[in-house]
Amino acid sequence: MLGALIIGDEITRGKRQDKHFAKLIEILRARGMRLDWAQYLGDDPDLIAVTIRRTLASADVVFSFGGIGATPDDHTRQSAAAAAGLDLVLHPEAEAEMRARFGAELSPFRMKMGEFPRGASIIPNPYNRVPGFSMGDHHFVPGFPVMAWPMVEWVLDTHYRHLFNSLPEADVAIMVYGLPESAVTPLMEDVEARFTGIKTFSLPSVGEDGSRRHIELGARGAPDQVGPALDLLKAGVDALAGTWEPKQP
Repeated sequence: MLGALIIGDEITRGKRQDKHFAKLIEILRARGMRLDWAQYLGDDPDLIAVTIRRTLASADVVFSFGGIGATPDDHTRQSAAAAAGLDLVLHPEAEAEMRARFGAELSPFRMKMGEFPRGASIIPNPYNRVPGFSMGDHHFVPGFPVMAWPMVEWVLDTHYRHLFNSLPEADVAIMVYGLPESAVTPLMEDVEARFTGIKTFSLPSVGEDGSRRHIELGARGAPDQVGPALDLLKAGVDALAGTWEPKQP
């Protein structure tokens, strides 16, 4: 599975709107991959450490956004080290990158941003050469989108090409009118029982935007199964005396 941790009080307290969630989905979709879960965390070092300890115990690929700076509200580097039971040490490649970028202006404060859990590898930062880091399949990047997104793409293109398009998936749907969700629920269950590679979905609308009340009813999964699954959904809606029309792209 593939997950995301999005860290920062500025997100959880509403001072800034998160942009990473939608962009990560877009980056993954371009490579035939998908996001399985995401979690938002405030700048609480214990909470971050507990969460990373839990995800490290899984086989998930995880991208963590934010908190890897050196100000007092940045805890991700320290919490990742604590979660893995490792010391924080100055990474020689990170030091070299920052010395090349800042020269004589490289202060002890900036140098701390190159302190990663022992044994970590660096993630190059094309924006200012202050790297992120990886611990196994956990990858830690800054909260700044201009830095984070190219770094995520580098990780995927460098380490996970074998996963590109490994989970082919199609998504089809119809717009259903005249039926409540409760009426189509048994139909959805029947479709999933008949097609093991399919998940059905139901997205109701109450017509607040001026449209008619409707349900977007569909099937997602194995490309060779979504067509027959959708045909079964259509037939089921007809049998329930509802009406449907194709979902417009």
